[in-house]
Amino acid sequence: MKIYNTLTRQKETFTPIEEGKVRMYVCGPTVYNLIHIGNARPMIVFDTFRRYMEYKGYEVNYVTNFTDVDDKIIKKAQEEGVDASEISSRYIAECKKDMEDMNIRPATVHPLATQEIDGMIEMIRTLIEKGYAYAAADGTVYYRTGKFASYGKLSHKNLEDLQAGHRDIKVTGDLKEDPFDFVLWKPKKEGEPAWQSPWGEGRPGWHIECSVMSKKYLGDTIDIHAGGEDLIFPHHENEIAQSEAASGKEFAHYWMHNGFLNIDNQKMSKSLGNFFTVREIAQRYDLQVLRFFMLSAHYRSPLNFSAELMEAAKSGLERIHTAAENIKRLQKAADAKASDTEAACEKGMSAEEESLYEVSEQFQKKFEAAMEDDCNTADAVSAVFELVKYINTNVSSDHSSAYLQKLFDRLKILCDVLGIQLALKEEALDADIEKLIQERQAARKNKDFARADQIRDELAQMGILLKDTREGVTWKRA
Repeated sequence: MKIYNTLTRQKETFTPIEEGKVRMYVCGPTVYNLIHIGNARPMIVFDTFRRYMEYKGYEVNYVTNFTDVDDKIIKKAQEEGVDASEISSRYIAECKKDMEDMNIRPATVHPLATQEIDGMIEMIRTLIEKGYAYAAADGTVYYRTGKFASYGKLSHKNLEDLQAGHRDIKVTGDLKEDPFDFVLWKPKKEGEPAWQSPWGEGRPGWHIECSVMSKKYLGDTIDIHAGGEDLIFPHHENEIAQSEAASGKEFAHYWMHNGFLNIDNQKMSKSLGNFFTVREIAQRYDLQVLRFFMLSAHYRSPLNFSAELMEAAKSGLERIHTAAENIKRLQKAADAKASDTEAACEKGMSAEEESLYEVSEQFQKKFEAAMEDDCNTADAVSAVFELVKYINTNVSSDHSSAYLQKLFDRLKILCDVLGIQLALKEEALDADIEKLIQERQAARKNKDFARADQIRDELAQMGILLKDTREGVTWKRA
C-alpha cells in the first residue's frame, strides 16, 4: 500500500511499526458549535482509510480527540453565561450524533484535552528540563522554537518564512525570547477555566494537547498522523517539535492531509453566507449522500461543494441502492421458485453462475488497487459503479439464491469499506396500495394506459414511486 507522506512529499510503501497493527492519530474538532461540512471531510476520509486498513486485516488503534478547552469555547460560554464544560459537553454530544448519521465509526479512544492536563504539565516540565521551553515572568511557558533544528520539516519552509502564518494563543505582553516561540502554557484570566501547575494557574496551549494524547494512547512513535491540510502549520509542525524534543524519537512515520473544501468555488465563510453545518445539510439530504459526495474526489484534492454535485452524489448513491434492492427482490423470487421444485435442495451455484461470479472479482481487485494507491476513493467508487453495472446485466429471477447472495455480499463488502450502508428497511404495502398496483397492471394489460398513468400518479401522491422492469414492477417510498 502506498501513502503520500506530507513529510517527504512522495508516495511511500506503508510499513507498520508493529506487524499487523496500525497506530493512527487524527486531529478532531474544537467543540464550541455544531460541526460544519469542512470538519466532516477529514472525519469521513480517514474513517474510510481506517475501514480499508481493517478490511486488509490490520488491527487499527484509531485515536481522535475533542479539543474541549479553547478561546472559542470560553467565548461561547461567556456569551451564554454558562460554564465552558457545559458548552463542550453539549457539542461533543451533538458531534457524535452527526458522526453516527455519517456512519463514522467511533474511535478506539476519543480523549478530551481537559482530562489530560497532568500529562501536558509533565511534558512541558520535560521540555523545560531539556532546554526546549522556558517560563516567562507572567507564568506563560513558551517553546524555544529556534532550538529544534529541524523545525519546519513538515511544512517545508524555513523558520523565517513561517512568521506570517504563526498562530499563538494570545498572552498579556510580549515576553518571548524569539517571535517564533509558541505557547505551551497560558496563565489564567478572570472567568476562564484553569488548572494548577508549577507555573501558576492556567491552561494548556493548543498544540501540546495532541502531542500528549497521542503519546498516552499510541506511544512515542506512531504510524500515521492525519488531519486537514490547514493543520500542517502551525499545529502539526509544533506537535513534531514538542513530541520529538521530549522523547528524542521520531513522532510519526507518515503524515496524511486532506485538501480544502470550497463552497461553489469559494472558501467557506460565514460572512459570505456559504457556511453550512452538517446538521443543515441533513435537513436536505440523507447524510449518506454527504459521505458519498466526500469520497467522490481524491482526499488530497480540493473539493468543491455545490447543490449540483450533491444531487449527482444522490443519484449515484441511488444507483447502488437500486442494484442492492434488485438483488434482494430477485433473491426472494428465486427462493419462492425453488421452494416448489427439487432445486430447493440445491444450495450451491451452477457452473455458469460460478463463472459469472468469478468475473465479478475483477471489480473488487480494481477497488483494492485504487485504495492501495494512496486511498484513492474516487477510483474506488468508479470500481463500485462497474460492479453495479455488471450486477444489473447479469442477474435475473432464473439465477440461484446462492449466486445472488454472493453478488450482494461482494457489493456490500466494498460499500462497507466506503461506509455506504445497504441495509434495507422492510416496508410492507398496505392492502389499498397493493390493490392499486394490481389494478394498474391489469389496466396496462388491457392497454388502458390512461388509467395506468392515473394510478401511477395517485401512488406518487401517496409517496410510492413505481419502476417497471423486465422482471415486473418494483417500488420504493419517495
